[in-house]
Amino acid sequence: MDRGQEEMQFLELFGIFKESYKIISSWRKLFTKITLALILPLSFIYLVHVEVSSLFSSKLQLDRIRSNTAEYENTSNLISHEALYFLLFNFAYFTMFYIFSLLSTAAVVYTIACIYTAREITFKTIISVVPKVWKRLIVIFLSIFVAIFLYLVVAAPVLIIWAVVLVGQMDVMGGAVLAVLVVSFTAGLFYLATIRQLATSVSVLEEAYGFAAMVKSENLIKGKLGLEIALFFILQPAMGLNHMAFKRLVVEGASMGMANRFVFAIICLLLLSTMSLFRLVIETVIYFVCKSYHHENIDKTPLSDHLEVYLQGEYAPLKAKDVQLFHV
Repeated sequence: MDRGQEEMQFLELFGIFKESYKIISSWRKLFTKITLALILPLSFIYLVHVEVSSLFSSKLQLDRIRSNTAEYENTSNLISHEALYFLLFNFAYFTMFYIFSLLSTAAVVYTIACIYTAREITFKTIISVVPKVWKRLIVIFLSIFVAIFLYLVVAAPVLIIWAVVLVGQMDVMGGAVLAVLVVSFTAGLFYLATIRQLATSVSVLEEAYGFAAMVKSENLIKGKLGLEIALFFILQPAMGLNHMAFKRLVVEGASMGMANRFVFAIICLLLLSTMSLFRLVIETVIYFVCKSYHHENIDKTPLSDHLEVYLQGEYAPLKAKDVQLFHV
């Protein structure tokens, strides 16, 4: 990450992709180990969930059809058992997915910060630090969950009430109002998601965490929201296409043969892991871009000391004046 901090503010869409690729290619071995240890299992868990969820859904649907016949009088019990197993499977999935997601995020953010400060870093160091870094990420993820929950509690009833009111008079004006409300509701969720992405870097690299990191993230994202939106509409559809390909070629591809399905599954797994790595690197690069855009200089020496604290056992956060030394 040899680009000067003042230059970072001028990075646009293509520049961020180029900078992220440069970081990964320059530290290829290190990021390969991170991917194999954390991101690949995360991607594997996600794809297994897609496969198993499809099997459960098909089984439950088949049982419901059979329950209408006299031959399967006790099928309701079977359905309830299947539903319970599916619920337990989802609980295990979300637990494992949440853990590996936090670990992967912590590893990538910490690694790029070390690269930025020219610290000597090894995979062994990252693995020893990640459990300490991810504790701060747990707080920010829980804060985002609370924020989204409160948003849904307030905004969803308003949207439903307006929809019920407008159903009886669905003229052009009523349809336009409902469309605006739906778009506004969706935009609010998207805005919280973008804040969450930047807040993860803030939690690791600065004193603030939890709701304070969200406020800091909201301030940093001002002026660069359009860039975040553009990146979202590039990265998310790419992930979605990979999901669709896996479902079509592997989950629903019984006619292709087991060997072909296995090959496609490996390809989808590798593509998803690569895209996930790039997404995490890009989100961290955006943090430095936003800091540069707002002329908030991060002095490398205090930041390096800040990262060193994670290696010393108990976490003792630096003061904001140490990490964010001054406004240029």
